[in-house]
Amino acid sequence: MKNLAILIGAPVALWAAVLYPSWLLWGGDAILQSGVALALCLVPAVVTFVAIRQLTMTADTRLLATLGATGIRMGIVLGVGLLLHSQKPETFSAGFLYWLLVFYLLVLGLEVGLLVRQPLAS
Repeated sequence: MKNLAILIGAPVALWAAVLYPSWLLWGGDAILQSGVALALCLVPAVVTFVAIRQLTMTADTRLLATLGATGIRMGIVLGVGLLLHSQKPETFSAGFLYWLLVFYLLVLGLEVGLLVRQPLAS
């Protein structure tokens, strides 16, 4: 439960910390773009994190599940991000892709770090 709070809390804290400065620099679009990028990265990460933690598995199986989930999630997040960027370029400009990159890398690093340090279930 603590690891899930870290996985959710750290990206939300980063988003909250950069929200006002980004609004000053880029206006209201930055709030929408950063919020959508955060949600797009965080929701699938939480789902896969909870699923991997609930399964009883060996270290090798956990590594394989983590890598597989990362690859699938990368395809989904990047696919939806590019779809939004290409279908609504006036709302989701190139800045949205930068937000997506920042949040994806942060969430991926947190998730892998938390899964690696988690002890295996007996």
